[in-house]
Amino acid sequence: MKNALNYFLIILLMISCEIQPNSDSAWDEFKYEEFDIEQLQSGYASGEFQIQDVVQSYIDRIEAIDKNGPQLNSIIQINPDAMDIAKELDAELKQGSSRGPLHGVPIVLKDNIDTHDKMETTAGSRALLGSHPLQDSFVAQKLREAGAVIIGKANLSEWANFRGEMSSSGWSGVGGQAKNPYDITRNPCGSSAGSGVAVSANLTMLAIGTETNGSIVCPSTANGIVGIKPTVGLVSRSGIIPISFTQDTAGPMARTVRDAAICLGALVGVDPSDSKTQAVSRKEFTDYTQFLKEDGLKGKRIGLYMAPMGRNNKVDKVMNQAIDYIKSQGAEVVEIPKIGADEVGRWSFEVMLFEYKDGLNKYFKSLGPDAKIKSLEDLIAFNKKDSVELRFYNQRYLEMALEKSGLDSDEYKQILEKMLKGSREDGIDFVMNENNLDAIIAPTGGPAWKTDWTNGDSGHIGSSSPAARSGYPNITVPMGFIEGLPVGISFFGRAWSEPLLLEMAYAYEQGTKHRKAPQFLNANF
Repeated sequence: MKNALNYFLIILLMISCEIQPNSDSAWDEFKYEEFDIEQLQSGYASGEFQIQDVVQSYIDRIEAIDKNGPQLNSIIQINPDAMDIAKELDAELKQGSSRGPLHGVPIVLKDNIDTHDKMETTAGSRALLGSHPLQDSFVAQKLREAGAVIIGKANLSEWANFRGEMSSSGWSGVGGQAKNPYDITRNPCGSSAGSGVAVSANLTMLAIGTETNGSIVCPSTANGIVGIKPTVGLVSRSGIIPISFTQDTAGPMARTVRDAAICLGALVGVDPSDSKTQAVSRKEFTDYTQFLKEDGLKGKRIGLYMAPMGRNNKVDKVMNQAIDYIKSQGAEVVEIPKIGADEVGRWSFEVMLFEYKDGLNKYFKSLGPDAKIKSLEDLIAFNKKDSVELRFYNQRYLEMALEKSGLDSDEYKQILEKMLKGSREDGIDFVMNENNLDAIIAPTGGPAWKTDWTNGDSGHIGSSSPAARSGYPNITVPMGFIEGLPVGISFFGRAWSEPLLLEMAYAYEQGTKHRKAPQFLNANF
C-alpha cells in the first residue's frame, strides 16, 4: 500500500509539472545532464547520438523546466531554425567534416546580442519587440562558423541592468523575472541572469553573457557556474546592444573551465567594426585549453583583494577555505587592502552615461529606417506610455544619459582619462607591480538574495569593479555553498592575461570540484 501511494504521488508530481512518465525531456531523465563538450563530441564521433537528438532534448528540457515546472524564465525565445541547423551539422559530420570543437554544441545568447535570423533582439524591452537586426553580431557569426547551434535567446536584466534605480536583477518587460535554480525564490543576479540560469539548470551547454560591471561574473557565482569576462577588445562588441564602449565585453558562461576556455577560443577575432579589437598590445589564442594545468597554482604569487571581506562572515569562511587550498598547492597569498582611488567608481558611472547615449543612438540607427525606436528619446517616451515597463522601477539612467553631451566633449575626455588611469596605472597595474603578483583573487559575491520587486537588489557584495573599470579579465569559478546556495571565487589580473588566469582557475576547479547541479528548491509544482 505504501509503495502504491508513493507511485501515485510521483505521477501527480509529473502531471503537475506537465511531464509525462518515461518522457526523455523530464529533468530526472535528461540524458545529457552535466555533460561537457568533450562528452558531447565523443558521442557524436561514436554515433551514440546525433546533433538532432541533443538539440531536441535541450529544447524539450527548456519547455519542461523553463516554461513549465519551476518556470525559471531564463529563455526569452527558442530558435525556430535550431533543428534545421542541427540537421545540417549532422550531414556535415556524416561527410567527415567538422567545423571545430563547438560543432553541434547547443548555446544560448543573451538577448542583447544580435542574430540575423527569425529571432528578435530585444534587450528584454517591450520597445524592441519585433526588432530584427539587419546582420549577425560578430559573436553570433563566430559561433556559427565554429559549428555551435544557437538554440535560443536568454532573458536578462532589461537594458543590461542600466535603465533605472532599485531594479531587480533578472527582470525584463519581455521575459519577466528569471529565477535562481538552486532556490527559485532567490535572485539569479544580473544582467546576464538568463544565461547563468540556463547553463546551471542544464537547459544549454554554453551561454554567452555580456558584462559592463559584474554582469557575467555575478550570475555565474549566483548560479554555480564558470564565467569569463575577457579583456575588453578580445571579443568584438559589434552587434551587441551597448552600455559602455570602454567597459563592455561579451564572454562565455559554462559549467566547467575547460568548456568556457573552448568557447572563448571560438569568440576571439579582430573586427574592423570594433576598434577595441585592434589594440596593438592585443594577445589572443584560438585554443585556450593549452593553458589548463592541474598544477597551475604552484609557485604563483596571488593578491587577496580585501574590500569584499569582512562583510559576510559566511562568505569569509568559504573564502578562507579556498585560500587555504590555494596555499596548499604551492601558491603564496598576500593581502591587498585597496585597488585604485575611491573616485574611480564615480568616474566610471559618468563615462557609462556618456557612452550609453552615444552607443544606444548608434545601435538604433543600425536597425534601419523601419525601426520602431530610432533614438534614446523614442525609448524614454515609449516606456512612459507602456503599461509594464515602469511598473517596478524607473528609467533614471536613461534620462541621465540623455542629458549628456557627445563623446567629443572635453568633459567626457577628461573623465575617461582619469578613470582609465585610476583603474589601470594607479589601480590593478600598480598593486600587481608593487606586490609582484601573478593574479588577484576575491570572493565573486555572496549567496543569492531573495528577489524583491519593491526594494530591488539588496545584500549584494562583489569584487567585479576593479577588473570591469580597467577593462581587464576576470574569471569566476564555483567555490562552495552557503546553506545550499553557491558562491564563487574570482581570479583577475592584467590586460590580456587570460592564459595565466585560466591556468590558476582550472587548477583550483580541478582540485576542489565544487560544482553541483541545482535542485529547484521552493518550486511550486
